[in-house]
Amino acid sequence: MATRQSWLFRNHKLFEKNSYILLIGILIVVAIGGIIEIVPLFYLKNTIEKVEGMRPYTPLELAGQNIYVREGCNVCHSQMIRPLRDEVERYGHYSLAAESMYDHPFLWGSKRTGPDLARVGGKYSDDWQKQHLIDPRSLVPESIMPPYRFLEDRPLDLGTIQQQMKTLKLEGVPYTDSMITRAVDDAYAQAGEDYDVEALRNDYSKAAGRDNTVSVRDFDAVRGDPSELDALISYLQVLGTMVDFSTYEAEDLSNKR
Repeated sequence: MATRQSWLFRNHKLFEKNSYILLIGILIVVAIGGIIEIVPLFYLKNTIEKVEGMRPYTPLELAGQNIYVREGCNVCHSQMIRPLRDEVERYGHYSLAAESMYDHPFLWGSKRTGPDLARVGGKYSDDWQKQHLIDPRSLVPESIMPPYRFLEDRPLDLGTIQQQMKTLKLEGVPYTDSMITRAVDDAYAQAGEDYDVEALRNDYSKAAGRDNTVSVRDFDAVRGDPSELDALISYLQVLGTMVDFSTYEAEDLSNKR
């Protein structure tokens, strides 16, 4: 140990005085660290454990996520609960990678001007979500969130939803051809209109591996074609609800080689 320290003390000036040698040394250290981090991943079939209950978003929920991103909601709200005691006690079970496996882009984030929304699904009623989006300060006086009243009056544009689902399928999201073909009808069905609800539920329950994974109702409590408010509330109400954490047990990925 003493000999090694003496060598370092004798030669550290070589690195300090010669920027090129220092740069080469930095690159070597970074390369070694990168190899140690990356190489083990090649021996894993999958770095994300499969969790029962996970399914792709329905067309209505997917449209709601588009609105969520369009309005910049992810700028102020994270969707990631870290495995720390205070966060788990406040928000619920820590976030799993599998919960974002079908998100493109994923919306974990780190900014919390408002609360984390990873487990917001089912925490409040549809009426609460509607009122909060229309007039946030009527429910949370200290809120600095802007109102989104206009969403209630905007008809939901589903003109590109099939193309988006086709693209997501190329990314690995398990949409079937029948899901894509019926995308518009499925969105109307989930919003409480008179469409084939059973086909919607069967497809997405099959994808999730368990029953009753799709909530069907008039989210904005206004009859007629779905609005942007319908879609956004449906998205908020599904966040954190797919995995049954009362029965969930973490999988040991070290054996998956």
